[in-house]
Parts: sequence; C-alpha cells; structure tokens
Amino acid sequence: MSTMQRGVERAVRFRLSGKLAALAVVVLAAGLWLASAHRGAPKPAAAAAAPAPIELAGADVAAVSLTALSRELPVSGSLSPLVQTTVKSKVAGDVLEVTVREGQAVKKGEVLARIDTRYIKATLDSQQANLQKARADLALAKLNRDNNEAMLKEHFISQNAYDSVASTYEADLATMKAAEAQVVLAQLSWDDAVVRAPFDGTVETRQAQPGERVDIDGSLFTLVDLSQMEFQALAPASEIPGISVGQIAQFKVGGFGDRTFKGRVERINPMTEQGSRSITVYLSVPNPDGALKGGMFGQGVLIMDKTEPRPAIPLAAVRSEAGLPYVLVFADGKISKRALTLGVHSEEQGVVEVLNGLKPGEQVLLAKLDEFKDGEAAVLKQAAAASPAPAAPAAK
Repeated sequence: MSTMQRGVERAVRFRLSGKLAALAVVVLAAGLWLASAHRGAPKPAAAAAAPAPIELAGADVAAVSLTALSRELPVSGSLSPLVQTTVKSKVAGDVLEVTVREGQAVKKGEVLARIDTRYIKATLDSQQANLQKARADLALAKLNRDNNEAMLKEHFISQNAYDSVASTYEADLATMKAAEAQVVLAQLSWDDAVVRAPFDGTVETRQAQPGERVDIDGSLFTLVDLSQMEFQALAPASEIPGISVGQIAQFKVGGFGDRTFKGRVERINPMTEQGSRSITVYLSVPNPDGALKGGMFGQGVLIMDKTEPRPAIPLAAVRSEAGLPYVLVFADGKISKRALTLGVHSEEQGVVEVLNGLKPGEQVLLAKLDEFKDGEAAVLKQAAAASPAPAAPAAK
C-alpha cells in the first residue's frame, strides 16, 4: 500500500471515532437528565384510608316483632249531657221565690221556685165544698132509693116511681165523682205551685225571676245531668260498615292534658249530615266526677277491630321518598335501604303493620341519618360493661 493510501485510511478512522465519542456524550447527558428528573418527581400518594363505620346505639335500632294491632278510625265531635230538660210552669201565677242559680247542683225533689197560690187555694176550697155537697146529695139519694126499693117489694109504689128515684141516685153518684176529680185537679195545681227538680243535676239556665208572672207551660229552668255524657262524633260514610254498637273510642279533651276518656258506641244515625258525606255516631261517656261539660270538643280514635299478631315496626322507623315508604335495615354490619308495604297502623301503640318487605327479627333504624349511602358499613355499640369495684387495700 502506498503512503498516500495509508494517510487516507487514518483520516477516515479519526472521523468515525469522533462521531462515536459525540454520540456517547449525548447518550450520557440524556441518562443524567432522566436520572435527575426521576429523583425530583414526587412519589405517588398512598391509597385513601377507608371511611369509619357508622356507630349505632341500642336505642337507634328496633327489631321487627309480632304485634296484635287495632284498626282505628279518627273521630272528633262535641259532648253534651245525655239527660237534660227544661223545667216549665204547670200553673199560671206570679213567681214568689227562686231558690237556685246557674251552675248550682240540685237533688231530685229539691225546691227550685214557688208560685203564688192564692187563686189556686181558692179554687181548691171551692172544689172541696162542691165535693161535700155532692156527697150529701148522694147520701140523700141513696136513702130515698133504699126506702123506695122496700116499698116496691110491698107493692106500695109502682116500678116507674122506683126507677125515677134510682135514676136520681145514679145522677148524684156521677156528680160526686166529678167533684172528686175536680178536687184532685185543684190539689195537683196546689202542689205544682212549688216547682221541684225532676232529677239530680245542675242548673244550666234560669229564665224566671221573683215578681215575674208566668203562664202555664212557661219556661223556668234548664237542668242537665252531667253524670252521663254523650259524644257525638262524625264518621265517614264509607267507614260505617265497620262500626257497630259496643265498640270503644278513646279521646282527649282540650284542657285535660294527657287524660284519656272512653266512650261506647250506642247508636248510629241512619242519615248522612246535610252537605257532607259524614254520619253521626253517638257514644255514651261515663262522667262520674262531672269533669266534662256540655259543648266541649273531643278528638280521638274509635277502635274498630283487632288483628292477629303480625310483623310490625315502630312508626318512627318508617321513612318516605316520593310518597313511597321505606326503612333502613341494619344487617351483616351494613345499612341498606328497603321498600316495604304497610298495613294497619296504630297511633296509640306507635307501631305499623308490615305486609311485605321485612321479617320478624330483622333490625330497622330509628335514628335519623343526614347523609347515607346504601350499603354503608355500620357497627352496633354494646352497652359499656360495668367497671369492676376497686380492690380492697391490703392489710398492713
């Protein structure tokens, strides 16, 4: 090989080694940059911690239980005394005395008022005198009839003569009976001039005042007997087939707090109230202490019938969404939403029958949850164990 050829070959090799060196420098710089970037990058965040389960107390849950429920109908109405009357005057005259006032309790036969009896006394005296005269006339007519009967037997007088005397006796007998009746009427008027209470009760109103003149059948007093009240309740006509005599209603009256009164269905009106589709049901209410007064208003429920024991839950456990009832069920450490079908509910018992959706023994939530996800974990806290008693100090 010539000297010229060897020079060219050395030049080519030099150029190739320079390019390789430059490429190596570039690769090394890129590696250093990547290493630096990797060291400066933030480390990936650790996985988010799982949320703590909802803690439930024993009072927050209730078990589905078999309960006998009562079918109840809300009722409301007014109270009135079962026995009440207006005492009227049976005679005409001036009122001499009034012995009672409104709100006063009276006993049967107690004097309420007295009416002037001077005219009545004069009438009674006149009728008694007429009776005495009628008795005297009858005695004379009887004597004549007896004498004429003896003479007729001896044929001293004719039959016609005897019949005339006998007719006079019969007429005098009728006159005496009429006189006796007039005396009885006059005596009744005399007695009626003293107005008495027809039964034990309370004076509601007093229409007569001393010095006033009253006519026959004029109103004097209104008496009520508060020992037995009547509760007139309105019930929808559609519920009447389920109402019968003997059913019991429980109701409350304003002003008596939590006191509950009971009434028994006695009668059912055969017609609906004018302008409504309601029918009046009449209930008798014992009121031995006289606490209830006429005109008071009561609200309650009529117990129509009772069911056999069926699954039931507290009313407080029932929730609603879009008008559909549901409950939150606690099972297997989770809370889940469940729709259900409800039946008879009892406000007094505070429970409602479950027709479908729950089984006896399952637990439902009573507590209100502001934020809740279906299937969220929950745990029922157990009652704290009683702390052990402190150990006695060691004897020295």
